[in-house]
Amino acid sequence: MKQTIQHQGEFIKYLKDRKGLLLMLFIFIAVFFITFAMYQLPLTAVLYPFLLCTAIGLVFLLGDYVRFRNRHLILRSIAGLSAAMIGNFGSAVTTIDEDYQKIIFSLQKEISDSEMAADARYQDMIDYYTTWAHQIKTPIASMRLTLQNEDSHLSRHLQGDLFRIEQYVEMVLAYLRLDSSSTDYVFKEHSIDRMVKETVKKFSNEFIGRKISLEYKPIAQRVVTDEKWFCFVLEQILSNALKYTKEGKIKIYFSAPQFLSVEDTGIGIAPEDLPRIFQKGYTGCNGRLEKQSSGIGLYLCQRVCHNLGIRMKVQSEVGKGTVVTLNLSQYIARKE
Repeated sequence: MKQTIQHQGEFIKYLKDRKGLLLMLFIFIAVFFITFAMYQLPLTAVLYPFLLCTAIGLVFLLGDYVRFRNRHLILRSIAGLSAAMIGNFGSAVTTIDEDYQKIIFSLQKEISDSEMAADARYQDMIDYYTTWAHQIKTPIASMRLTLQNEDSHLSRHLQGDLFRIEQYVEMVLAYLRLDSSSTDYVFKEHSIDRMVKETVKKFSNEFIGRKISLEYKPIAQRVVTDEKWFCFVLEQILSNALKYTKEGKIKIYFSAPQFLSVEDTGIGIAPEDLPRIFQKGYTGCNGRLEKQSSGIGLYLCQRVCHNLGIRMKVQSEVGKGTVVTLNLSQYIARKE
């Protein structure tokens, strides 16, 4: 039934496309009948050739409709393809068809050349910033070694600032690698406990300096994931928890069978901001209060989690804190 209605619709479209030709044909027929009537000639003399011409015309009309429908189906099948994939238009029936095909092929070539030029510029930009990010790590490592030889309030403060600089550099590298055609994901079985401890260790000075307590119990669970990117996500979550927690504690815990959560007692997230926290560049009310917020951290976390097969959920209440939960069900391996 649906196919019949579709064929009827196509035939109506065909008649609309040929309405000028059909109108002219009916005018010619009317002229013949009027002429025979004016000269009082027997209409039966024209009726036979009229019926014969009508039969021949219907055959040609049917053939023309079949060609129209075949071309329509071809064009409709390639309508959803990208410009680079469009190639088979079928044979051109008229000179106008040939002209249209030449225009389309010319536009295809122009689009292809533009895309190649844009890809080249994008790759140059990626190469430049990747090189910059790796080069900046050298003076950072040098400054860290220098500061480690001195134990003072100033040196600890500078080490904290240096650690934040390292995080920003890692965010740049992560941002550059997200859309890269070649990825460095290596999936292996890793201990969640070890990855959490290594991540927390990086923030130890900030925990001590700001007198924020950490509540954590060892997690006897393993997960199949990429260690570097998983730790990157943990770092971003923990960094946000510390940034927006002025006092109180941060709790990291595992809920069987599959949920790893980071809970803080910070300022929380406004309800109107929650649906948009994963949007690139969106900082919300908290971001406007904290001038250093870039609105990139959670966006990168969600993108990386998607690549790792992890579902990320955020629950928050203003004035009480935030809970970020990672659903690891897809890659949970076993208990240690």
